[in-house]
Amino acid sequence: MHTTNMSTSAGRARGAAIGIRNATKRYGNFTALDDVSLHIEPGEFMTLLGPSGSGKTTTLNVVAGFTDVTSGELSVGDQSIVGVPAHKRNIGVVFQHYALFPHMTVGKNVAYPLTLRGVNKAERDRRVARALDMVKMADFAHRYPAQLSGGQQQRVALARAIVFDPPLLLMDEPLGALDKKLREWLQLEIKRIHRELGTTFVYVTHDQEEALVLSDRIAVFNRGRIEQVGTGRELYDEPATLFVGKFIGESTTLRGAAETAGGETGLSIAGQKVAARQTLSGGRNPVILLRPEKLAIVSRGTSLADGQNSLAGQVSEAIYLGSGSKYQVTLKDGSVAIVRASLEAASFSIGDEVDLRWSIADSKLLADDAQADLTLT
Repeated sequence: MHTTNMSTSAGRARGAAIGIRNATKRYGNFTALDDVSLHIEPGEFMTLLGPSGSGKTTTLNVVAGFTDVTSGELSVGDQSIVGVPAHKRNIGVVFQHYALFPHMTVGKNVAYPLTLRGVNKAERDRRVARALDMVKMADFAHRYPAQLSGGQQQRVALARAIVFDPPLLLMDEPLGALDKKLREWLQLEIKRIHRELGTTFVYVTHDQEEALVLSDRIAVFNRGRIEQVGTGRELYDEPATLFVGKFIGESTTLRGAAETAGGETGLSIAGQKVAARQTLSGGRNPVILLRPEKLAIVSRGTSLADGQNSLAGQVSEAIYLGSGSKYQVTLKDGSVAIVRASLEAASFSIGDEVDLRWSIADSKLLADDAQADLTLT
């Protein structure tokens, strides 16, 4: 297949659009990707998020060229890359394991992709200096990988991936081996580098907080399919499925007998009725998803305001978080609700009998899916 060089001839790369259309990948009887379609805008930071085995890394690998699709179409810009070998796709890749050459200095490691492309020494030195400066490793050019910390090695790997100005950078859980504080710092550095480069970033992680920090949009994977694509706010506030609602952020799921009246669907839970201002079509069993900050915890018997739902329970866990408190409240049907309360709210102790209150408008009605719980384990 004829291909052209996908990077710009001079200066910084401009991000390329990515098209994945009806991509399927099978290994014998196992389907790793099941008819996946995703469009990524030029210069966008797209994160592929999901549990282990959900298909996100397989998607990254088929774009990189490390794995062939069984069927479907892939494109970078306006150019099909199906059948194009990985080394001809001109894509930058950063892995969790740094894969630096131990016998080469930092500068030579970063220069390696340019050496392979036949870039002359003066231009090579200029680009290496720029890439190292971008990742704040300019003073380490003459050191060897063994003389660097894990975070420093990962920054060198990032510099090596961007030094040849690729239109697309793929990152497969690059911060997974680092400690929490360093990981959080590097998240912000990656976000800064993305803004400066304008390159399209596709980032794989199972860490929802990391995805929310970094991404323009997030594609949530489950069992080889994409459940929903959206901004972090869209996925958190308006999950399309129960799996997405449970995977993005903390939540409480209420199950009970469905009751529909006046265009609203509600649930009867251990003899108590709760309402939502939505309906479900197709006779599907409904559940109500609640976010912890939408719930208020009050003393048992506190008067109920108009437009509110209420459920009785008992505090089973109370955790002080500094900025507020987190409670687990066991409801009458045995399910557990998660509540986050501000510092100004009344405090409660384990064993206290309480009521949970929330606005009917904050009840997110979704179709019940038993697999949403099984997949998360």
